[in-house]
Amino acid sequence: MGHDSYGHAAPCSTPLLRQRRGVDQSEFMIRLAIVAGIRLYREGLAQVLGRSPHFEITATAARPEEVLASLAELRPDVVLLDMAMPDSLAAVQAIVEAVPGLRIVALAVADEDDQVLACAEAGVAGYVPRAASLEDLVAVIQSVTRGETICSPRVAASLLRRVAMLAAGRAGLPLAVLTGREREILRLIDRGLSNKEIARDLGIEVATVKNHVHNILEKLKVHRRGEAAARMRGAGSLRLASS
Repeated sequence: MGHDSYGHAAPCSTPLLRQRRGVDQSEFMIRLAIVAGIRLYREGLAQVLGRSPHFEITATAARPEEVLASLAELRPDVVLLDMAMPDSLAAVQAIVEAVPGLRIVALAVADEDDQVLACAEAGVAGYVPRAASLEDLVAVIQSVTRGETICSPRVAASLLRRVAMLAAGRAGLPLAVLTGREREILRLIDRGLSNKEIARDLGIEVATVKNHVHNILEKLKVHRRGEAAARMRGAGSLRLASS
């Protein structure tokens, strides 16, 4: 018995990838759509998963927009989406908005806290790390159809911390949703500094500051820099130093 990419013991064989004869396939069928920019990767997954009586490949596409308009007609249970594609997080959000409740499994995700959290916040139901095996992928597909998610203990702890931060934000502590760098930049915004001045003060690029400011406004659900600083002051929480 080996170990999977999540640190759990895993059997060395993959029973679901073997053909089973004399079985009512409709009882086990999971309908899949595969979206990946690399044709060999996309077609390879479709060919291997399609051999199983448990999976039906409803569509393959090189770009999310190719299947987006047909999702209601195709009615997949799970979309496998390659996160190495450009704007993959935006694609996740577009699919979730188009078909609420559709489960998305993010492929080739770096098994790092910030990457997994970004996928979770975008709306994925499960993820497969870059080092995962085909058996791991099958296990994740099965888990998301049961309403479960497989992740490493470290990532699970990060998700719990994120939930706690969001809960604190709803309780009137909006700073809880910001990173340490975002808090630092918000402190400088509150002092009246421009993006260029903030970049010089922190020794970073102006474009990087703009990205942070955009994230701050989105997280605090405001439209202007001054509103963000005012919201902090109004909450009585100006502890803006990095945590």
